[in-house]
Amino acid sequence: MELSEIRREIDDIDDRLIRLLCRRMDCSARVAEYKAAHGIPVLNQTREDEIIARVRAAGDDCRKGYGNAAALVFASIMDASRALQHAKLGAGGQLREMIAGANRRLIEPEKARVVCQGVAGAYSDEAASRLFAGANPGFVESFADVFAIVEAGEADYGVLPVENSSAGSVNEVYDLVMKHRFTIAAAVELPVNHCLLALPGAKPEEIAVVYSHPQALAQCADFIAERRLEARTYINTAAAARMVAQSGDRTLCAIASRRAAEIYGLDILNDNIQSVDNNSTRFIAISRTLVIPDDANKISLIFALPHVTGSLYRVLSRFAMAGLNLTKLESRPARNGGFEYLFYLDFEGDLNDAQTLDLLCALSDEMPAFSFLGNYRELDG
Repeated sequence: MELSEIRREIDDIDDRLIRLLCRRMDCSARVAEYKAAHGIPVLNQTREDEIIARVRAAGDDCRKGYGNAAALVFASIMDASRALQHAKLGAGGQLREMIAGANRRLIEPEKARVVCQGVAGAYSDEAASRLFAGANPGFVESFADVFAIVEAGEADYGVLPVENSSAGSVNEVYDLVMKHRFTIAAAVELPVNHCLLALPGAKPEEIAVVYSHPQALAQCADFIAERRLEARTYINTAAAARMVAQSGDRTLCAIASRRAAEIYGLDILNDNIQSVDNNSTRFIAISRTLVIPDDANKISLIFALPHVTGSLYRVLSRFAMAGLNLTKLESRPARNGGFEYLFYLDFEGDLNDAQTLDLLCALSDEMPAFSFLGNYRELDG
């Protein structure tokens, strides 16, 4: 048999499968009407498990080894069927109400109270000026302090780094996001140019010890190793620059921004010392108040998964089915005493799209834990 003949047979089977799938989805729509009339929840895990077991056995009976493929296909069909039922029933009423009541614009920058970790000249300072031009940010010592200040209502927004293109996620911030569940009001990705800063007149051969934030040290690891410098962590890049300026010790240096050098009167011995040329860091602005601007383009969620085989794959396939592009997936320990994890997810999207809203509302009803963190505008640096 020629390949073209085999493909014609496949096309014929596909046509019949599509017609059968449409019939099945029509049945699912009628099931939704029945469930609505009788107050029955959409998800029936027992029935889904029974169907998966049956089709796996039938697939293996048809041809040994086809059972798992049949189970995978039917799991996707049931996910699509459940999504249809949720949409028909208007699932996620609490989430829909929360989103409908969101503010539609940020506080005007000149009136916004903004807080960052570190001191003036930190990269968070630069991110704050990009997100809230004209604001006069305050500074605190730690990431936890940023959350505490926002929690207390002493600031409207807290600006924090969440990930770097070369050094990865800032795990402490993700843990705090998962703990406090504040919303995300805005985000920006900034190019980061690290400089080696020292006291005026200090010579390269005098330098022995370099201070900076652990993320900056990781981003400049190749340079540090090449120069054979002793790397010591500090709470913040700009704070490290300030400490070196105040130390009077010509053997010390800091990795920080060009602006930090200007603020604290340090010489730039080298610039662009990061290991990756297109180094950038993503910053978010957290808020206690949900803001969904009209030009929002990014959505963030936190959720837990049921202890069911393939549960992560099935959730992520729902986003693929809706044509949504995932940009971040981070798992962090749930810190509940067991070996359980929470998932942080970013994806490109706008809740003005009904299909996207329906997906989130369906997940909010199905997930054992679900938090909507926001639909916000992410700026390019």
